[in-house]
Amino acid sequence: MTSGSGASAAKNATSTIPIVSAVGDPVRQGLVASLARPGGNLTGIAILTTLLMPKRFELLCELVPKAAVIGLLVNPDSANAEPTIRDLEEAAHMKGVHLLTLRANAVGDLQSAFATLAQRRVDALLVSADAFFNNQREELVALASNHAIPASYEWRESVAAGGLVSYGPSLTGLYRQMGTYAGKILSGAKPTDLPVQRPTKFELVINLKTAKALGLALPQSMLIRADEVIE
Repeated sequence: MTSGSGASAAKNATSTIPIVSAVGDPVRQGLVASLARPGGNLTGIAILTTLLMPKRFELLCELVPKAAVIGLLVNPDSANAEPTIRDLEEAAHMKGVHLLTLRANAVGDLQSAFATLAQRRVDALLVSADAFFNNQREELVALASNHAIPASYEWRESVAAGGLVSYGPSLTGLYRQMGTYAGKILSGAKPTDLPVQRPTKFELVINLKTAKALGLALPQSMLIRADEVIE
């Protein structure tokens, strides 16, 4: 599973059945004792999404170099919300950009958040890594398109759905790593003996059609660095 809340629910439900998960920070979420020694019935992949947010911020600033105000959409229920806000406020301060944080944990909140983005004339948006936002991928992409707001996402799948840019682990790669661990457990290994891994593949994906619709002139250097350009 790739949901922190799902992993927590599974771990609370059993202390004996092995669990393989991919979540943001399993140590901070109390799912494992440490990455090297999980110490229980759960192991898997630590996506460490909060560590990637400053990088995503830099990429968004590169895509929208004249941005003076950048929005940050977070789920207030997430354990990563406050660390993400702190990291991005620091990055924005260093860049001389104003960060506007908006919170959403229900579908109705998304409409309100984008109305605020339009009202405050926000130049670009960072959608933080969260299972709720992943589940609302189509809605978020549509809202960003309707409001003509350049937006950055965690997963490639959001860009394939029409989003502008994503930077994060390869979802296919994560599933492959989780499958390998599941196979080891089925062969007799114990989760407590399997260190929590980190993603082995990260990808920068850009939707060229969306960029053109937003009137963005993409830097050639970024197009060269991109792992995939969707046209």
